[in-house]
Amino acid sequence: MSISRRILSRRAFNALAGAAFFAAMAPVPSFAQDVTIPIIVKDTTSFYWQIVLAGARAAGKDLGVNVPELGAQSESDINGQISILENAVAGAPAAVVIAPTEFKALGKPIDEAAKAVPIIGIDSGADSKAFSSFLTTDNVQGGRIAADGLAAAIKEATGKEEGEVAIITSLPGVGSLDQRREGFLDQVKTKYPGLKVVADKYADGQATTGLNIMTDLITANPNLVGVFASNLIMAQGAGQAIAENKLGDKIKVIGFDSDEKTVGFLKEGVLAGLVVQDPYRMGYDGVKTALAVSKGEKVEANVDTGANLVTKANMSEPKIDALLNPKVN
Repeated sequence: MSISRRILSRRAFNALAGAAFFAAMAPVPSFAQDVTIPIIVKDTTSFYWQIVLAGARAAGKDLGVNVPELGAQSESDINGQISILENAVAGAPAAVVIAPTEFKALGKPIDEAAKAVPIIGIDSGADSKAFSSFLTTDNVQGGRIAADGLAAAIKEATGKEEGEVAIITSLPGVGSLDQRREGFLDQVKTKYPGLKVVADKYADGQATTGLNIMTDLITANPNLVGVFASNLIMAQGAGQAIAENKLGDKIKVIGFDSDEKTVGFLKEGVLAGLVVQDPYRMGYDGVKTALAVSKGEKVEANVDTGANLVTKANMSEPKIDALLNPKVN
């Protein structure tokens, strides 16, 4: 071999060795960093769902997972959410996290989606047995908590657990809302015989409708002493009606979930209480569970993420304050 060829061979060897060294030194992408797990919420404009998305975003950052944040502009846009789910699955993600808008309508689309990718459910159920895992508040228990809170507020104001009460449900056919209604009505019936449910109303998912329903209830039921507004939007509407009519001392309202407006109503005595879930945990653990499933790990089929009654008296406690003021950035 000539001297020039030996020099060239040594240079080639050194170049290859150097490349191998730097390849060994470079960070190797983990499984998670190559993973995409979309999360699909009911309404990207709602503060509640923004908290869910914040939890999912934090999980993506912590786990090195790409988490597209998807959802319709209204909880009543069922067809919109179905299209979003179909498009998300078409992108061949590792898994999908979804909060179904409507129990019946999302059943078959989730069945179909689960044939291609694992589906993790959060918040609300669907007519499907295809979920790899389901993380939610025990909404029946949430309804019971609301009934207990309402009875306590009425007793504090009147000295007895008696009087006419009503319930306002944001939309018909939504699994979580139906369960809250069921838990509330059952608890009133079995535990508070002195409370009489005189109205059981459904809205259309809009705060203005909640305001109108609450206003009509005030007019039609002069002896009304309590109302359960079963989600954030209805709590906003009902609270507004109570504030405008200055009836916070007479009609006790328990809402569900929280935002700046409803927390303000709580501080002012417009609302008597809020049943608060842990939406941040739903988003975070939803993505974490989806990643585990995509890697073939065993996960719990059902996870209760908890609910707490918040009142003016306990809202400054550290645990409650963390739920009322989650980090959304």
